Amino acid sequence: MRRAGCLVLAIVALALAAVAGWFVIGWTSDGPLEREIVFVVPDGAGLRGMAGKLEEQGALASADAFLARARFLGGSGVIKAGEYTIPKGASNARVLEILQSGKTVNYLVTIPEGMPSILVHERLMANDELTGPVDVPEEGSVMPDSYAYQKGEPRKAVLGRMQKAMSDFVAEQWPKRGQNLVVKTPEEALALASIVEKETSVPGERSLVAGVYANRLRTGMMLQADPTIIYPITKGKPLGRRIRKSEIAAVNDYNTYSMTGLPKGPIANPGRTSIEAVLNPAATKALYFVADGKGGHIFADTLQEHNDNVRKWFELRRKRGEM
Repeated sequence: MRRAGCLVLAIVALALAAVAGWFVIGWTSDGPLEREIVFVVPDGAGLRGMAGKLEEQGALASADAFLARARFLGGSGVIKAGEYTIPKGASNARVLEILQSGKTVNYLVTIPEGMPSILVHERLMANDELTGPVDVPEEGSVMPDSYAYQKGEPRKAVLGRMQKAMSDFVAEQWPKRGQNLVVKTPEEALALASIVEKETSVPGERSLVAGVYANRLRTGMMLQADPTIIYPITKGKPLGRRIRKSEIAAVNDYNTYSMTGLPKGPIANPGRTSIEAVLNPAATKALYFVADGKGGHIFADTLQEHNDNVRKWFELRRKRGEM
């Protein structure tokens, strides 16, 4: 009888061990999900309600089995609201870990260098994944970059990060500025950087373009930057036609063909490279530059050199049928 009792106990122990092993293996082994999915946990949702939806979407073989295992093996963490990427074959343990992590799916909104604030506003408002209204930001207050956001996030919050990135960068770079600059305040630096940004798309030229404009400001010459003519007309949007003579002669707070000095503020949102260029311009005697036909510019110290370069540029445009 004693041997029989021991045998029964051994069998029961083995059975319990097998059940326990199955219980644990079912927690850590690959799950049934056949492809990656994005799973949404609404605000206030609990694990029980989400388990049923996970089963419906194929991430769990059994919601009840998942809940039972989570109770004993899943720890004390709670699931957090948001969108989550659940990979193909994720185990029960991995599914719960993802939902408790708070590492939600991030979406990106990109602001290119030189984008004016009116277009930043339009881009944010056109994004249906963001919520709430937002005003057109102050020109030059947004740092061009790609910004992560979560679906349903307020537009004001995203814009706030863009503006903080700009203010933080300027605050960091201003103390590192070169000596004897023509710009005396961070606001003036942003105004000039926005012109540099609009005048050249070649990063390696920006310091030299900044040097040209610094020389012009220092000698009292007009900056004569075409983008400053366009800005008061369109607020930075493309003009879509040639500039008129009347617009070149227009007197306002931006047109650098009708006044000396800087415009009253930025004409776009400059990127990091243009800001750095203005704060540390190239040492140059150049006062002029014109397109070289290859995407860059040719620089000149004298008006005669510049006029020769302009003639070459016009000849090239005629050959291309552009004039």
